[in-house]
Amino acid sequence: MRAARLISLVLLLQARETMTAAELARELEVSERTVYRDVLALSAAGVPVYADRGRSGGYRLLGGYRTRLTGLTRDEAEALFLAGLPGPAGDLGLAEAVASAELKVLAALPPSLRDAPARTGRRFHLDVPGWFRDATPPRWLSELARAVWRDGVVELRYRRGDREVARRVEPYGLVLKSGTWYLVGRVGEAMRTYRVDRVLHVAADPATFVRDDGFDLGGYWREQAGAFLRGMLAERATIRVSPEGLRRLRFLADTPFAYEEAMAGLGVPDGQGWVVTRLPVESVEVAYAQLLGLGPEVEVLEPAVLRARLVDAAARSAALYGVSPDPAPH
Repeated sequence: MRAARLISLVLLLQARETMTAAELARELEVSERTVYRDVLALSAAGVPVYADRGRSGGYRLLGGYRTRLTGLTRDEAEALFLAGLPGPAGDLGLAEAVASAELKVLAALPPSLRDAPARTGRRFHLDVPGWFRDATPPRWLSELARAVWRDGVVELRYRRGDREVARRVEPYGLVLKSGTWYLVGRVGEAMRTYRVDRVLHVAADPATFVRDDGFDLGGYWREQAGAFLRGMLAERATIRVSPEGLRRLRFLADTPFAYEEAMAGLGVPDGQGWVVTRLPVESVEVAYAQLLGLGPEVEVLEPAVLRARLVDAAARSAALYGVSPDPAPH
């Protein structure tokens, strides 16, 4: 445990050059007294850790000291190579850089860990795109990735519906969601999201922009994705569902959000175990297609137009099989 902490301390100083005892204690989740003891242990072992006193002082490594990767555990080494599996890095035009980095890491590993890439490659393969999707990266993905790396402004031509729009964008980041790449960038004073496969052309501007260091790409994406789903599922269908229908509802609901809201609103089961709840849906048309999949395990109570469509579907199905349906319950 202490050996891992000592390595972490050295790596922190390599990455940030100078850190105070308080900063190191926060990062390592130990007391400052423990940091003092660890620094003394490193110095005794020959690691050139020095303390600068004063307001801007702290601990630092002298002489460009760099540690080799001999402190990696097997799990850590294999995790490193898992991050370099083929897929998104190649889409971004980084396949050669990843391969080169892997070779350098491999050269720095002790002999006992040099089978890590082979073990990882034999056990894991990342196939990111969903089924029935074209796995070819979007035409302008690499160009946008370069702009993201250099904080470079781009001029986009973008397909929106049946028309084309032009935007001057400060590209903050790229997000891969279910096999689809999205660009997140600032346009004017607002953040916007664009599907990369709808970008028609990218022109790199010589200008660069000053990135807002407080912007959290992951947080922005989670917030926007949640708002999108809630906005898309703006309607509600009141349904009465059997126990079997409730079990299958998980696989037919638009999103986990829709299923979770339906489950949270369950009524008291009746004598047959059927319950009433409200299901978030995109539209009557979409709900009709979804609830048909539950067949006789669901009864729509509201809206009336959706109930009428399912009554009609049941009657036509019964006629198709030569059965006279009972009148619909009211």
